[in-house]
Amino acid sequence: MIVTITPNPSLDRTYEVGTLTPGEVNRAVHDRLDPGGKGVNVSRALTAAGHRTTAVLPLGGLSGGLLSDLLRRQGIDVAAVAIAGDTRINVSIAEDGGSLTKINAVGPELSAAESAALLALVRDTQRTGPGTGQGAGDGVDWLACCGSLPRGLEPEWYAELVAQVHSGGARIALDTSGAALLAALSARPDVVKPNREELAEAVGRPVATVGDAVAAAGELRGRGAQQVLASLGADGMLLIAEEGSWYGSAPVAVVRSDVGAGDASLAGFLGAGGTGPGALAAALAHGAAAVQLPGSAMPTPADLDPAAVAVTADIPLERPLRG
Repeated sequence: MIVTITPNPSLDRTYEVGTLTPGEVNRAVHDRLDPGGKGVNVSRALTAAGHRTTAVLPLGGLSGGLLSDLLRRQGIDVAAVAIAGDTRINVSIAEDGGSLTKINAVGPELSAAESAALLALVRDTQRTGPGTGQGAGDGVDWLACCGSLPRGLEPEWYAELVAQVHSGGARIALDTSGAALLAALSARPDVVKPNREELAEAVGRPVATVGDAVAAAGELRGRGAQQVLASLGADGMLLIAEEGSWYGSAPVAVVRSDVGAGDASLAGFLGAGGTGPGALAAALAHGAAAVQLPGSAMPTPADLDPAAVAVTADIPLERPLRG
C-alpha cells in the first residue's frame, strides 16, 4: 500500500499541436484533461501498474470536485481536505518533436487550519490505509510526498511531514525542490528524487557530467537523505545509497510528452520495493514508457519494455550530460 500526498494538485489540460506559433491562433490535433500534481501522477501510475494507492490532497471549488471525480473514475481512493480556494488548472502545449510549453497556475493559499488538517489526514490515512473496500485498514508501506508547496505552507512543512511519517513507522519518498527540499533533508527522508536542475540548485553549482551528478547526490546524502534517485533526463538515472550506487539508461527513439514521466519513474521505483538496482530498473522502464504516451498518460505493464533498460554499478563519471 502506497499513499501519495500532493499539497498543490491540479487539473492538467494538454493540447497537442504540430508547431506552436506565438501570437497566432493555434489549433490542437488532440487534447486531454488529466488529474495532475506530482503525487497525483504517482498514484495514477501505481494504479495503472496494479498497486493499491490512496491520494491525499487539498481540494477546493469546481475544479477540485472534478479532480476528485476523475481520480475515482480511475480507481484511486481519494482522501481530501476541503479548502476555501480553488484547485488550480495547468495548461501544457505539446508540439511534434517533443517540445513542450507549460503554464502552471499559482494555486490556492492554504490557511493554518487547512495545513494542520492536511497533516492530520496524512496521519490518519497512514494509520488506517484505505477507508473502504477489501483490505481496508491494511498498513501503509510508503508515503510519497510530491510537488511544490502551495502558498501558506512554509518550506519546513515537508520536514514536519517526514518526521510525522517516520514516527508512524512508514518510509517516505520526497520529490520536491528548492528550500522545501533542503529543509526536509535533516529529517532523513528515505529517498529524494531530484532532477538534474534541482540537484544543481541544491548544491549551488553546475551539474555538467554524470560524475557531477554523483557528487551532488552524495552531498544530499551527507545532509540527511538516505537514498537519492536522480533523474538525468535523456541521459538516464542514478541511485545513490548506503548499500551502493548504480547508473541506468533506457533509450527512447521518439518523445511524445514528458509530462509526468518523472512521477511515473518514482511510481515504478516504489512499486518495485524502493531500494536497489531492481527498483532503479523499474523506474527507468516506467519513465521511458511514459514519455512515449500523450499528455500525462501513465504507462500500464503492457507499455513497459524492461529489455531496453540497462543498469550498472560501473558509473560513467566522465560522461557529459546533454542540454
